[in-house]
Amino acid sequence: MKPINVLSLFDGMSCGQLALDQLGIPVANYYASEIDKFAIKVAKANYPNMIHLGDVRDVMPNSLPKIDLLIGGSPCQGFSFAGKNLNFDDPRSKLFFEYVRLLKALKPKYFLLENVKMKKESEQIISDMLGVEPVQINSNLVSAQNRKRLYWTNIPFAGMPEDRGVKLSDVLEYGFVDRDKSHCIDANYWKGGNLKTYFDKSRRQLVFSDDGLCHVGDADISDKHEWINRVYHPEGKAPTLTASTGGHTQPKILQTGRGYNKGGLKAQDGKTPTLSTSSWEHNNHLTFDEGITWRKLTPVECERLQTVPDNYTAHVSNTQRYKMLGNGWTIEVIKHLLAPMKGE
Repeated sequence: MKPINVLSLFDGMSCGQLALDQLGIPVANYYASEIDKFAIKVAKANYPNMIHLGDVRDVMPNSLPKIDLLIGGSPCQGFSFAGKNLNFDDPRSKLFFEYVRLLKALKPKYFLLENVKMKKESEQIISDMLGVEPVQINSNLVSAQNRKRLYWTNIPFAGMPEDRGVKLSDVLEYGFVDRDKSHCIDANYWKGGNLKTYFDKSRRQLVFSDDGLCHVGDADISDKHEWINRVYHPEGKAPTLTASTGGHTQPKILQTGRGYNKGGLKAQDGKTPTLSTSSWEHNNHLTFDEGITWRKLTPVECERLQTVPDNYTAHVSNTQRYKMLGNGWTIEVIKHLLAPMKGE
């Protein structure tokens, strides 16, 4: 395959380049439009030869060579169900039309656009303008994160990725103990809110949602957003990382004195024991009797949720790391979508 020219709009920390690199797709020139100085710093630290173009509104087609691949994830705050659903009236969502402008002018062989789940009318407008229908992929197939996203592309689709069965316990940093920031679960520990992920006392086992989440309790840290307080079990999936991740908003996981603060369940004979509330004496099995605490996921653990290499973002503050990871792509999903290009 001959080297290609790539234009990445809203490039962030350059997840697209990372996916191409890991796939072994040769890149002649990687042009990136981005205005976040922290994301640019991380991208340049990892790929010093990339060419930054600044604000997408200032990118002129006649200043670029023939582009073979156009990629981007336009700002989603106006589309997201988690936001105000302003859709195309939101100035951030209007940046989508900059993607359309450059797609029409440059006429690349391939394109890929990512965005959040949104109202059907907004989704249809995007589909009509791009001439393709989106495919929805949940990152939980290839990672320990529940993250549903829409992808519009003219790259031949190879079908859904296989479910790799990755759990939160698979991405925890070995030996990490957040002694300064661990807290006890409050009195509402087993109530589980209004989720489907309850502790089933009749069967004495944990119950997971369809998305693999297991909300086992609530931390008493915020009276503003109930989701901020949720604590998840390491044998389930993490909730979606968001751009607001940081402070108290990053996902929180269960810890006990017998295992999860050391990277996972203690296993016997190479097997992970059945989860239950019983305290099995003289064993290293999980117990919910004493020492139950929670902690926030570390930046490295959030990198692993996005299937980004460890410490890829370690060039800026933790606050900025959490933010750009929440804004970023799940690398293994993007690799799955781009992989058919290798046959060209």
